[in-house]
Amino acid sequence: MTLRLWPRSLVGQLVFALAATLFVAQAINFSLLVRGQNQQILAHGGGMAVARIVDAVERGDDRRAGRADDDHDRHGLRDRVQKLRVSDAPPTLPRRAVPREDLADYVAGLMSEAEVHADSIEAWALPSRARLQRSSFPGETVVVVAKVDGRYYAVRSRLPSGGNRLPRFLIWQTLTLYLLLLVPILFIAWRAARPLRDLTRATRANPAVRDATPLAERGPSDVRDLIAAFNAYRSRIAAMLTDKDRMLGAVGHDLRTPLASLRVRVEQIEDDRLRDKMIASIEEMTAMLTDILALARAGAGTEVSEPVALRALLGDLVADYREQAKDVSVGNVDDAVVMARPMLLRRALRNLIDNAIAYGVRARLSVVRDAESVRIVVSDDGPGLGEAQIAALMEPFARGEESRNRATGGAGLGLSIAREIAESEGGTLTLANRPGGGLDAVVALPLQA
Repeated sequence: MTLRLWPRSLVGQLVFALAATLFVAQAINFSLLVRGQNQQILAHGGGMAVARIVDAVERGDDRRAGRADDDHDRHGLRDRVQKLRVSDAPPTLPRRAVPREDLADYVAGLMSEAEVHADSIEAWALPSRARLQRSSFPGETVVVVAKVDGRYYAVRSRLPSGGNRLPRFLIWQTLTLYLLLLVPILFIAWRAARPLRDLTRATRANPAVRDATPLAERGPSDVRDLIAAFNAYRSRIAAMLTDKDRMLGAVGHDLRTPLASLRVRVEQIEDDRLRDKMIASIEEMTAMLTDILALARAGAGTEVSEPVALRALLGDLVADYREQAKDVSVGNVDDAVVMARPMLLRRALRNLIDNAIAYGVRARLSVVRDAESVRIVVSDDGPGLGEAQIAALMEPFARGEESRNRATGGAGLGLSIAREIAESEGGTLTLANRPGGGLDAVVALPLQA
């Protein structure tokens, strides 16, 4: 399973981008503050140590330095913290002393600025003692050893503790920034995304349903302008479809009238063979005209969507076909209810069943339900179809057999009508070969909650 880090929604992307930016900014801020705090700590302890060393080097008086230290020893903690010892040999350090290279580098830089050349500079952190840990001046005891002109100058100093107030401060600062920035951004994004979601749902709806109810124009001005343009566009589409239906109705009426008149006249022909052929041609033209009008008007009409129980619907269909002595049966049917126009859905399934009987010997009906949709499957036992044939048969006037005899193949509009009806109900129609042979025609519809 692929882990998706970048959100797909507008609100998610805005929140993620802002949160990531704030996190990076606070991380940089934290690094700079920690660095500044460390520099301040080093300046507090290392600066005093350098001052003592430079002063002793300039005076060059060991005894005076020792006397000053003895004087300082009589003044409590300050004397214990700032002690200077000058000797010809390196000082002896406790075994648990830890090197502090950062402090050594800092002291070296200060002494270089003071123009005091040191052969070597080392800094060590001494192990903590309980007596100092209880002091009101928490921190770390360090020893700075500088070798100048062959003599060792050792200064014991105290580095103040950085404490843990800085991380707590940054955490509260980050949370405050998130609260002050993310809440308005979330509100603005939600205000823009909500009408966009409504617009997306309306765009996905089939225009043949003729739901021209305008969407509410809300949100930012850009979103309102987009919704207004969509409402005008959908109104124009609805008007065009209405004009098309009116035109088709007129054409159907104008064609059926002369066909009916022609049939009346044909029935007066005395030659039975010629009369029967002409009547068959007229009936074929009438049936083809009916199919063409049905395809053109698929999704339109005044029928209202209502909950349809598929188990009952399939049972009625199978009973009708069995009365006609046709091999139609019901397999596994999951209990499911869909929102659809029952007459149109029945017509779509009839077209699929008729195809299964005509090309696949028999038809078996089943219903498979999952979490979000329900699939009505019409299976046959025919030879199946190639991928190119499946794509071609979904187009109008495509037939499963090459002859143009209506008695063996119809006008080639059954699948097209079924597909248009399925899509007008918010679903799909697909054809697929079964591994064991035969073809499955699957009508997938949204599940009624």
